Amino acid sequence: MANQHQPLLPRLVLLAALCGATAGAPTVQAQSADALLDKLVEKGVLTSDEATGLRDEADKGFTTAFAAKSGMPDWVTALKINGDLRTRYEGFTAPNSLFVDRNRFRYRMRLGIVANIADDFEVGMRLTSSEPASGGTGGDPVSGNTSFSGNGAKKFVYLDLAYAKWNPIHNADWLGSLTAGKMENPFVFPSTIMFDKDYTPEGAAIDLTYRINPDHALRAIGGGFAVNELGGSSNDPYLVGSQLRFDSTWDKKLASSVGVGTFGVLARDVSPGKSPLNTDQFANQQRGNTRDGAGNPKAGFNPVYADASVTYMLESFPFNTGTFPVTVSGDFLHNPSVSKDNDGYSAGVTFGKAGKKGTWELSYRYTALQADAWFEEFTESDFGAYYSVAPIGGAAGYGAGTNVRGHVVKGSYSPYDSLTFSVTLFATQLINNVLPAGAVTDVDSQMYRIQVDAVWKF
Repeated sequence: MANQHQPLLPRLVLLAALCGATAGAPTVQAQSADALLDKLVEKGVLTSDEATGLRDEADKGFTTAFAAKSGMPDWVTALKINGDLRTRYEGFTAPNSLFVDRNRFRYRMRLGIVANIADDFEVGMRLTSSEPASGGTGGDPVSGNTSFSGNGAKKFVYLDLAYAKWNPIHNADWLGSLTAGKMENPFVFPSTIMFDKDYTPEGAAIDLTYRINPDHALRAIGGGFAVNELGGSSNDPYLVGSQLRFDSTWDKKLASSVGVGTFGVLARDVSPGKSPLNTDQFANQQRGNTRDGAGNPKAGFNPVYADASVTYMLESFPFNTGTFPVTVSGDFLHNPSVSKDNDGYSAGVTFGKAGKKGTWELSYRYTALQADAWFEEFTESDFGAYYSVAPIGGAAGYGAGTNVRGHVVKGSYSPYDSLTFSVTLFATQLINNVLPAGAVTDVDSQMYRIQVDAVWKF
């Protein structure tokens, strides 16, 4: 029988222990304190109400102690540190005799801090490794990778996130937030035909969700972002986008997500005959768009985009801990501002989900992204092919961006919650090949790429 009237002294002793437990390492220790309280409720030592009261008192005690010891103002309610380290072996090979096989070792390190503030505010920042982008504008916009090179030379660190977020709406039916600064991409995609996963846009975004019922929700996302700031011109290029999503859980085993959106790059000429998307106006990291002799893209970029995914949850699967999801997804984009080479699509399937101890996943995806379907500098930096001749504004050799199609196979396993091993294979080629002058036959643009990763998260 539960003790309905716990004596004051034992209660104070328990409260002091809980406050002490949460003072050292807030997240981990708080989880331990919660587990202790749950066990005491289970054993009948505490009632549920008493456990809830102790949790509240412990949280207040920790907040007061934390503010006093750290010098943080009392309106900072939580401070979280997170990050990850990825080490990678990467190899390139191609059937083209002009290409020299390449091997390299790389890492990506990210470290972030998030402060939760009273009145529904959040402020965050994250540092990342990366290599300098062309033009001296900072790190690579679509990659945090750094190669082991330069005889152990000291490496670069860049600001990857710097944002403020306001969450004024959070009730049973509605969720709403506003974010400004350099942020995680607010839009949702099952693939990387629109944006590389490392791309962190700079601007403002709004995110509004309406819960139709506990199993179905409508979500609207909108944003406007700076692509570049041009000295001596008022015609800076901007990225705008909007997306509407419908997310559903049909039962314990079946869920789906459907989305439609419109995106655009607003870019007026900065001078007669010179686009703000000219290859000399920004960090020109990628390839693919059709350009004139001066390096200006011949197409505008305002695609419509649609995606869908269905997930079926198996209760168990061999060699996997817990439930086992199977997800089928696909997406499509069409750029109406140009009449050809203006489509992109991908389709894939994923078995399982790595990330927790004893879980694994295996995925396959086919992607085709035509030359002018989207702006080349936003897309997946690992998905490229071989250029035997330098495209306008670019260089010969391996190049990622648009005008690429191919296959990606990935397998992952997590022996621990904090550690995941992965192997990814790419088999890709150009859609429209760039041929050497005088070539009478096609030149092989096919590329094979392998990545072997170990990722530690904290």
